[in-house]
Amino acid sequence: MVFTHDTEVSLLAAVALVNTGAEPDTLATTDDLVAFLDDHEFTGTRLGDAAELESVRRLRPRLRSILTSDRDTAAGLVNDLLGEEHALPQLVRHGSHDWHIHAVVADAPLATRIAVETAMAMIDVIRADEMSRLDVCADPDCDGLVLDLSRNRSRRFCSTTCGNRAAVAAYRARRSAG
Repeated sequence: MVFTHDTEVSLLAAVALVNTGAEPDTLATTDDLVAFLDDHEFTGTRLGDAAELESVRRLRPRLRSILTSDRDTAAGLVNDLLGEEHALPQLVRHGSHDWHIHAVVADAPLATRIAVETAMAMIDVIRADEMSRLDVCADPDCDGLVLDLSRNRSRRFCSTTCGNRAAVAAYRARRSAG
């Protein structure tokens, strides 16, 4: 494991959230939001209304900036976000999750909780100098984000679809050249 469990979970959720913005947008309805939150085991208050959905959708570009910036820029963006949200880290335990860090209360707005959890996870990434684990998909037709938690740092594509598309293109190129 490269990072603590809660850091990995937050990073995976942040990357997945940013990637919902790719065409076709997969975070278009409140049902999509509920499915996303369930998939990533978000706890705390959920309003489930259109305003909450829109606030989460508006968060995607900011998270993308944090996740794709160089280390120094990311540190500044994380500090700005944590300051704006008046984050106060605390140890919490709930459900099947042992002690981990939350930095805002469980009834804070959903977008705030997602943003702060991502910022807290990025603290670990920045301190460990592991920014290279975050990248943009190697498929030239995709701008999805990739979180590489593999031991050998070999993940290059945001999804199996992009990896398969690149493999097929390479195969076709080899066949036409041969």
